[in-house]
Amino acid sequence: MFKRVLIANRGEIALRIIRACKEMGIETVAVHSTEDADQIHVKLSDYSVCIGGPRSFESYLNMAAIVTVALKSGCDALHPGYGFLSENPEFVRVLQDLDIKFIGPSADTIASMGDKSVARQLMIDNDVPVVPGSDGEVETLEEAELVCNQIGYPVLIKASRGGGGKGMRKVFAPEELENEFFAAKREAQASFDDEGVYIEKLIINPKHIEVQILRDQFGNTIHLGERQCSVQRRNQKMIEEAPAKGVTEQMRKQMGDAAIKAAEASNYENAGTVEFILDEKDNFYFIEMNTRIQVEHPVTEMVTGVDLVKEQIRIASGLKLSKTQEEIQIDGHAIEVRVNGENPMMNFMPSTGHIDFFFGPGGFNTRFDTYLYNGAKVSPHYDSMLGKIIVKGETRLEAIRRMRRAIEETFISGIHTNLGYQYAILFTYDFIRGDYNTGFIEEHNEEIIEMINRIEDINGR
Repeated sequence: MFKRVLIANRGEIALRIIRACKEMGIETVAVHSTEDADQIHVKLSDYSVCIGGPRSFESYLNMAAIVTVALKSGCDALHPGYGFLSENPEFVRVLQDLDIKFIGPSADTIASMGDKSVARQLMIDNDVPVVPGSDGEVETLEEAELVCNQIGYPVLIKASRGGGGKGMRKVFAPEELENEFFAAKREAQASFDDEGVYIEKLIINPKHIEVQILRDQFGNTIHLGERQCSVQRRNQKMIEEAPAKGVTEQMRKQMGDAAIKAAEASNYENAGTVEFILDEKDNFYFIEMNTRIQVEHPVTEMVTGVDLVKEQIRIASGLKLSKTQEEIQIDGHAIEVRVNGENPMMNFMPSTGHIDFFFGPGGFNTRFDTYLYNGAKVSPHYDSMLGKIIVKGETRLEAIRRMRRAIEETFISGIHTNLGYQYAILFTYDFIRGDYNTGFIEEHNEEIIEMINRIEDINGR
C-alpha cells in the first residue's frame, strides 16, 4: 500500500480523497494555489505546498510544479480527482517515468478514450452498440454532407476530444450544416487545441444513463449498476440518481455487460464510467467513457456500500478488487444534487465571494460533500460547484422527500446558490414520476422559475 499520496486537485473532491487516505493509513500532500491557501483541504491534509497563482494554468494545471512537489515530498502515488489533469495522458507518462503511481488508468487508455472518434471505433470493433454516425473524424464539409445524407437529419457534430458540451452542435436541416460544422471545429480548437470532429445521429431528448465499472490489473472487471443523469442544463449535469427508474434487471445486465466489454476492450485499469444514451424505445448506445472518478460517484456508493475512492487506491497499489460481481447488490435509492455558486434568476450567472454563514444538512442517510465553512472563499477562478448533497431512501419517493428536507436545512449566505432551483425541481410532476430525459430543464424551466417565485425562505435566493 502507498505511504504518501499527492492530491492534484482542490475543493470537495480533494477533501473526499483525503478522507479515504486517512482511513487507509496513508499520508496526504495537498497542493494549492495562492487563492486557495485557506481552503479546508489544505488544512486537513498532512502536508501542503503552494504551487502557483490563482489561475488554473498557474497552479492546478502546472504540471512541472505538481511533479516537483510529488518528488520532493516523497510521494509514491498521485490522485488527480476529476477535471484539471485527471485525463491528461502526457501527465500520466511523466509520472510513470518518475516511478510515481497515477491512481487511474494508463496513459494509452486515457488517450484512446479521450479521442471520442477513436473510442467510438473501438466500441464498434468490440460489439458495443454505438449511435449511427461517421467512421472516425470528418475533416471537410463535403465529407460531413455525405455522412449526414447517409444517416439522415437531425445530426450532432461533436469534438473528438470534447467534453462538457463544448464543440458540440445540433443540426436539424442541410442548410444549417455549413455554419454549425465550422462553428464546432472552431470551438473544438479553442477548447481542446484540436479541431477534430465527428458526426452522430441526433437522438432527440434521450435519457443519459451511465454505468460505473471497476477493473484491476489482473483482469477482474465488475460494474456497480447505473446512474440516471438526465437532468442537465447546457450539457452540464444537475441531479443524478441511482438506480435509474425504468431500467429493468434485464436492461441493467445488458448495459453492465456492454460497459464491461468497453473496459476490457480499452485494457482499462481502475475506476471508470461508461456513458450511454437511451432512446424512447429503450435502445441504448455508447457515447463515451470517462477515465476518472465522476462528480456523481457518491450515489453509487450509497446504494452499493462500496467506497469507490478506496477501491481506486487499492487497484492502483496492485491489489485485487475487494468484491466480485455477485457480491454487488443495489440497495435502496440515492439522489445527488449539485450545489453551485450561481444565480438561477439571472440566467445562472456565477456568484462568488465569502461565505458569511454556512450550515449543512445532516440526519439519517444524508451526506454533504463540500469544501464550505464559515468564512470560506468562493473564487471566480474555478468551477462554480460548491459541493453535492447526497441522500438515500428505501424507495425513490423516500429519497426525494429526504432530499427536500436536506435542502431545507442547508444555509449558505454571502453568495447566491442554485439550491432554490434544485428544490423546485424536486416538486415537478415529471421528476417525481421519474419520467424525464435530457430535455427536462428546457421543457420545465419556466415552471421551475415560477415555483421559485412562490417559495419563501429557501436558501440561495
